[in-house]
Amino acid sequence: METAIATIEKEPLVEPGKTYADLANDVCKPLESFPTGKWYACFAFSLAALIVGVYCGHGLFTRGIGVWGLNQPVGWAVDITNFVFWIGIGHAGTLISAILFLFRQKWRTAINRSAEAMTIFAVMTAGIWPLIHTGRPWLAFYWLFPYPNQRQLWVNFRSPLLWDVFAVSTYFTVSLIFWYVGLIPDFATLREKTTSKVKHVIYSVFSLGWRFSNRHWQHYEMVYLILAGFATPLVLSVHTIVSFDFAVSIVPGWHTTIFPPYFVAGAVFSGFAMVQNVLIFVRKIFNYEHIITLDTLEKMNKIMMLTGSMVGYAYAMEFFIAWYSGVQAETFTFFNRALGPYAWAYWIMITCNVVSPQLFWFKKIRRSIPIMFVVAVFVNVGMWFERFVIIVTSVHRDYLPSSWSMFYPTWVDLGVYIGTIGIFSVFYLLFLKYFPVLAFNEVKSILKSSGEKYKDMSDEEFKKLHPIKK
Repeated sequence: METAIATIEKEPLVEPGKTYADLANDVCKPLESFPTGKWYACFAFSLAALIVGVYCGHGLFTRGIGVWGLNQPVGWAVDITNFVFWIGIGHAGTLISAILFLFRQKWRTAINRSAEAMTIFAVMTAGIWPLIHTGRPWLAFYWLFPYPNQRQLWVNFRSPLLWDVFAVSTYFTVSLIFWYVGLIPDFATLREKTTSKVKHVIYSVFSLGWRFSNRHWQHYEMVYLILAGFATPLVLSVHTIVSFDFAVSIVPGWHTTIFPPYFVAGAVFSGFAMVQNVLIFVRKIFNYEHIITLDTLEKMNKIMMLTGSMVGYAYAMEFFIAWYSGVQAETFTFFNRALGPYAWAYWIMITCNVVSPQLFWFKKIRRSIPIMFVVAVFVNVGMWFERFVIIVTSVHRDYLPSSWSMFYPTWVDLGVYIGTIGIFSVFYLLFLKYFPVLAFNEVKSILKSSGEKYKDMSDEEFKKLHPIKK
């Protein structure tokens, strides 16, 4: 008796009809031509935001952090909120590149380069805030680095703030190397295709003598696998250590063991949302609809829905743990978040982070470009407010009602944050202009599986049909 076996048809990772040469030309075209009007408009807007940040930063360094809205007992507010927010944004790049690579998820190949670049620029942006906290960063060497001195000053290695330094710097270094190693074959392709002598020299230097030989590919794949293994635990450890900034304290609302997994899930959640926004922008401005397919964006929406549900579960568990602990201060802190003077921020957080991702249960919404873009924006707004709620509402009302106070951000708080958005956007737009946005040597590896006409074709026939052209 014969039984019918049902097969699930998968959508192609790259839309059929494209050759190796087509992919190379599509990726190299923006690098060889002048920027479009859209690029200039976005760059002007980003540069304006950066100028606002520089102006506010100048006032901050010349007048001191008193220009922020900090007070007693609110000693941490928008500054630390921004630091944790940007560190979280940088998580998706390494997750897409390393963890999905180890799980052999081929759909990552069209988006990993953009996500890796976003990681680099987000961590660089986050690094600005610890420098601001030193007060005078140009003199920070004298009291930050552990060197023998007559003042008997030494770094407190038991402080989670110092753990941040090691965790974030290690994460940035490994992510930068991982990103550059992936670029080497693409730099070699650009070296062969460019007609400019100056660019040929630059690409030759950065391609490190790559010749597309079998030995080079073997070494490349081995190094890439090792770096993916190094980067994978960093995805979990970095935001875990960032959460220790709060969890190792005894402040009600911070002193909880749920913070490490809660922060990691939130970081992946916000990181994927930012990657989604960036990819939709890149997909439109460079006409990459045939490479960054709707199926790829839908898979990212599913991950956002999963991590959003995990974050929502963590929100509920925080209230349960506060009630179950029997500690009155803990219970008051969490009810103060939901019903106190900052309730508006709390419910913005719940709406953006818990409610909006649930729309992705519906396939039509999950595959709608405008809706997924709006939801991703909502998620980033909600994740910023999550950090704000955790930090400010836990300290603005402490054990003594006589010391209760409200935090109101000043124009400098807002201006410096706008400046960090400008820094991130300027770096990313320059990346779009001078670096290959797609890892097209990886995309080529999945081209054969992306069309029905290639299904029964041998490798020799495929290479004859689609030769690599310079």
